[in-house]
Amino acid sequence: MRHGSGHAIEFKYRRALFFLGERFMTHTFVAILLLASVASAQQTDGFSAIAPAMQQFVDKGEAAGVVTLIATKDRILHLNAVGKSDLAEDRRMRADDIFWIASMTKPVVAVSIAMLADEKKLAFDDPVAKFLPEFSKLMVGQEKPTRAITLSDVMTHTSGLGELRSREPHLTLAETSIQLSQQPLRFQPGTRWAYSTAGIDILGRVVEVVSGMAYDQFLQKRLFDPLGMKDTTFWIAPEKMDRWARPYRWNPTAAKLEETAIGYLYKTEVTDRRRPPLGGAGLFSTAADMARFYQMMLNGGSLNGRRILRPETVTNLTRKHTGDLTARPGMPWGLGFCVVEDPRQLAGNAALSPNSFGHGGAFSTQSWADPTKNLIWILMFQRDNKGNPDNSDVRIAFQEAALRELKELKP
Repeated sequence: MRHGSGHAIEFKYRRALFFLGERFMTHTFVAILLLASVASAQQTDGFSAIAPAMQQFVDKGEAAGVVTLIATKDRILHLNAVGKSDLAEDRRMRADDIFWIASMTKPVVAVSIAMLADEKKLAFDDPVAKFLPEFSKLMVGQEKPTRAITLSDVMTHTSGLGELRSREPHLTLAETSIQLSQQPLRFQPGTRWAYSTAGIDILGRVVEVVSGMAYDQFLQKRLFDPLGMKDTTFWIAPEKMDRWARPYRWNPTAAKLEETAIGYLYKTEVTDRRRPPLGGAGLFSTAADMARFYQMMLNGGSLNGRRILRPETVTNLTRKHTGDLTARPGMPWGLGFCVVEDPRQLAGNAALSPNSFGHGGAFSTQSWADPTKNLIWILMFQRDNKGNPDNSDVRIAFQEAALRELKELKP
């Protein structure tokens, strides 16, 4: 029966080729089959509109490739990849490709400090100088600070710490801390909000001093391994280099994307383990790994039977700590996390409820958790100089495409 049906189908195609021209029909038929295959694959998770929405940015040359993920606190609802991870090698983007997540590292550092707070080994209001004595001699211009900077000041970007004016690529965290302590504060502690990536870097050194472990080892043993974050690292392993999503920048002269350097790697290779584990912007990760991290947060500090934080500590990390100080539109700061207070003030936050929390990264990665809707949003692509990553047109298009279909689902 199958044999006969196959001959009948073949006869119909031969007649079509005779009338339309073999070359034209063959190409058209193959294209139809490919489109049908892609459509079928995209519809398997119920979010068929997301891939075409992301593909438009690839087609326009605004992104080389994009990975999108939507999850609840206990399952993945959507995970998809479009485009390329390496334009020069014409390598297709995979859902498990590894991205430089830049400042999405900061919430990870906050959790590591919080773990030690849960163990009563430190307190968020402890002076930084209690663990790093070099910070006991800080100045604000020619004046002494009105009070010592605390761990919570650093975690909320209200410490007055700035960025390192220059740094050698292989400074240890201890050396990084000493160098930053020799720079004057930009303002009196607690009086302003001003972003400081270098400030978050020194929190990794605090963890080293308090725990007695190298910072990367602490994260691996205490956070990444328990959560199953198997691809999150400060250095990409050589055997995983074929999964590295390369970073790009638009060249207006050539009118195309070109690979660019990651400034926060300080001219080192992504595999260079001599580069210190910088908590301000040092991690590489995957969409699935970051989903596990935020699932832990939405589950009150635990995942798959492994407790990382106490529920009340999760609440403390993700509530507003910056009072009336102005940070970003509708977005004050928690302890290491950005908090969405008024989603209406930024188009990129329109899909989120008040009290959502997360962080973006300089090269356009995004990670947000919405406790009200029980949703996690992860967006991964590598594009430098594309404006405010939190408000990118790619993020907005991703969320808008998903929201239309989320109405039919019950996470």
